[in-house]
Amino acid sequence: MQNRYKVAIVGSTGLVGRTVLKVLEEKNFTNCTYTLFSSKKSAGTKLKFLGQNYIIQELTESSFNYNFDYAIFCAGGSVSEKFAPIAVSKGCVVIDNSSVFRMVDNVPLVIPEVNPEKIFEHKGIIANPNCSTIQAVVALKPLDDKYKIKRIVYSTYQAVSGAGKSGIEDLENGINGIPPKKFPHPIFNNCLPHIDVFMAEGYTKEEYKMIDETKKILNKPYLPITATCVRVPVKNCHSECINVEFKNNFDIYDIKMLLQNSPGITLVDDVEKNYYPLSSKADGSDDVFVGRVRRDFSVPYGINLWVVADNLRKGAASNAVQILEKLIN
Repeated sequence: MQNRYKVAIVGSTGLVGRTVLKVLEEKNFTNCTYTLFSSKKSAGTKLKFLGQNYIIQELTESSFNYNFDYAIFCAGGSVSEKFAPIAVSKGCVVIDNSSVFRMVDNVPLVIPEVNPEKIFEHKGIIANPNCSTIQAVVALKPLDDKYKIKRIVYSTYQAVSGAGKSGIEDLENGINGIPPKKFPHPIFNNCLPHIDVFMAEGYTKEEYKMIDETKKILNKPYLPITATCVRVPVKNCHSECINVEFKNNFDIYDIKMLLQNSPGITLVDDVEKNYYPLSSKADGSDDVFVGRVRRDFSVPYGINLWVVADNLRKGAASNAVQILEKLIN
């Protein structure tokens, strides 16, 4: 890591953008020269990062004329759709957090613990998967490698930070009885089985994201998967119940040992001591926490998992920074 690389952070003042900066600081990522971009609304403000004061620049069509090597996009789909191709046309490699390019055939959809080899197949854009997909597939990949997954049923319990600052504000305001602005119903004291917009057959876009992205990352286009995604009144960290049916038999102890020894996973599983993954314990971590590992007796070779991770970190920012590390190293 001798060279200094020019890196743009797009959407640097949002929840994910600020978390990217925090992760870069924690990793002491000082071998790069950074430019921080945001909307016109935030342009001109100062932000302290890696011991320096940075002035936020407005993102424009000419922003990538300055020979950037890499860019991490954290500003949403419409920004990525417009500006990522411009960045690529100027020789910049884009790591994109939005959903715009995830299912495009020649765009790799990457989780470094799962399919790092795909990083170097990029044509200028590397897509970060959906937050809820990332933590699920980190847990599922080693199990699929050994036992071959036959079917997946996802049930998610997703924190309000996944909806951005406005989602957090709805939760905080709802405690005081203030009507919601982001969600269609109050999130305080409620669980909303509604994340993103409703689409065909009554599924939400979030549910389709989990289904389609899992198939792409595992390279199993015909794998049967279903999902129900629920927004819950938790500030940060998504929780998931994952029901998995395998093609091959297993020993539950071997399943636990495989998870415990797989990269990016912390096994938290001792029910006699009430020891299982919690949002409050996962907050601020880059690991995926797995527990409540138990056999599903309703099918020949099934298990249930409880999976928790910080959706702003491993679900977005940290995954993107891990990709950047692989590219530079």
